[in-house]
Order: sequence, then structure tokens, then C-alpha cells
Amino acid sequence: MCTRVVWPDAGGAVVVGRSMDYHRDLATNLWALPRGVDRSDGITDALRWRARYGSVVTTAFDMISVDGMNEVGLAGHVLWLAESEYGEVDRNRPALSQAVWLQYFLDVFATVAEAVDWVVENQVQVVPLTDPASGEVPAIHLALDDATGDSAIFEYIDGGLRVHHDRSYRVMTNSPTYDRQLELLREIDAWGGDRPLPGTTAASDRFARATYYVERLPAPRSQVEAIASMFSVIRNTAQPFRMPDPGRPDVSQTIWQVVADLTRRRYVFESSTRPNIVWVDLDGIDLSDGSGERMIDLGGGLAVVDGLAGNVSGEFRQTDGLRFLTLAAVESARSAP
Repeated sequence: MCTRVVWPDAGGAVVVGRSMDYHRDLATNLWALPRGVDRSDGITDALRWRARYGSVVTTAFDMISVDGMNEVGLAGHVLWLAESEYGEVDRNRPALSQAVWLQYFLDVFATVAEAVDWVVENQVQVVPLTDPASGEVPAIHLALDDATGDSAIFEYIDGGLRVHHDRSYRVMTNSPTYDRQLELLREIDAWGGDRPLPGTTAASDRFARATYYVERLPAPRSQVEAIASMFSVIRNTAQPFRMPDPGRPDVSQTIWQVVADLTRRRYVFESSTRPNIVWVDLDGIDLSDGSGERMIDLGGGLAVVDGLAGNVSGEFRQTDGLRFLTLAAVESARSAP
């Protein structure tokens, strides 16, 4: 499930796209999260911080950030990786719950390099949380990219952290692990192998197609053309609707797609079930300390009759705030009669 692609030379801008493939509705909404909000790790509260940067994020069930961009052009993307094993928690090292993993980076860092340095120096841990509604335990990895064109991928394999940090790492999909994806790419004729460019929706095939097409995009003449070009690549990796297979959550249909211009800070959202494309210009919304957390209800707000399309920067509505899933909430739900 899911594909992420970075285009670092999109006519003077860095543009990134991602698809969200899943076997059920994620009750996705858009949130504007300002500077100055206090958060904690969702595990023991040993790690606490105050948001240095405001961000716009896409959520799942309004309890986990799965995609987003902050006001200085750092973006992040959570994708499924079945091989993920996070290991036992070491109380002497910083730990983040899966729910707030991405949000920490958007809150605190301006560049990929800063984030990588912190993760490696502290050997940061990620703690999986059971979805109280479905009983699923997500197996995920994380990609970060920034307005300089830098890229990093964080995976937890066999209980250990693997960081893949290089500007050339433009594409991420799902299984197998990232190092193996790079090996498989060299089997394709475009990279010296003897296999033709593959056409299935398997993660390794989507990895190859996305890599092939993003390397061949023509120079865009405008921001609109750059965003459209990235959508053309992401749509090429989309998965059609299908009957759900509970035993294979990595084999799912594309339910929405995002394209973000990290240089000019525009965040574009497209649902697979509605014709309206909407976008947010981060320069056009108030992310100052004290401005309040706000949301756009994508579940009810994108119907054609509502007329919500195009620039929706002014459509965020004040809420009580985003409540990230915590270990305490999971344990409380588990013990409830």
C-alpha cells in the first residue's frame, strides 16, 4: 500500500507526491497545527516538546498524522512496511508512538539532515500501538523530504533502526525493505538489467515505475504544470478498487493522493471518490502561536453540492485540537468491558 515520489528539480521547486492505499476508509481530514503547541511521545511522556513550526497534516481517524508538510518545507509520509519490527523499548532512549512519529519531525525540524542527525545520535525508538477500533497493529516506515531536495527513509527491521539518507532516494513504496528495493531496481533494463519495466501493482513494480517516470518528467513551465506532472506519476502507481483481503493489508486500493510543493509550500489533496481537488497554501493560513488547531472535514466537506474545491486555505474551522492516540488510551480501551 502507498507510493511516495520526490521530484527535486521541478522547475526550480521540490515537489513530492504520495498515494494512500488502504483496505478501509481512514476517516481522513486535513488539519492546520500552529506553532507553540505542547506535545509528548504518547508512551511514557518522557519526551515532551513545544512545536517550533506550524504544519498542515493529513490524518487517519483524527489520531495519527500520516502525511504532512511544515511551514519551512519539511514534509513526511507514513507508508506500510510489513517487515517492520520495532524491538523492545529501552527506557534510556527517546521513544515515539507511531501516532506522533511523523508529527514530531514536522514540529521540531526544518531539514531532513537535522532530523537524521537527531535520530541517529539518540537511536530513537518507535512504539507500535493497536488501533482500538480494528485491533490492527500498523507496520509502518517513514519518509522525510525537504525544500533542499534531501530525502531520508526510516525503517525498523529485526528490532533495529535503519536509516537510508541520500538525495537520490526519490521513491518509496512497501515490501520488501528499502535496500532490497534498490537491488530489484537493478534487474530492470532501464538500470542495466534484463527485465522490462513491470506493470503490476506489486510494491516493487510500483517502485520501478515511479522511479522510471519521475526521472523522465519534462521541465514544468509553471507550478500548476509541476503539480499536474507529479499527479501523473502518482496516478500511474495507483491501485484499483478491489475486494478487501484482511490478511493482506498491503494489497489495497488507492483512497487518496497528495502532491506538495515544498518550495512554494502548497499542499494538494485528491480523493479517489470525489472529483474535487483541494489545496492549502501554507503562506495563506495563520500558524502562529495561539492561533488554534483547525480542521477541514474531508468526509463531509468535499461533496460536489458543497462547492468545496480549489484553494481551501480559508476553510479550516476551529476545533478542540488533534488528540493523538496514546499507549494509555490503547490500554484503557483494552481493559474496558
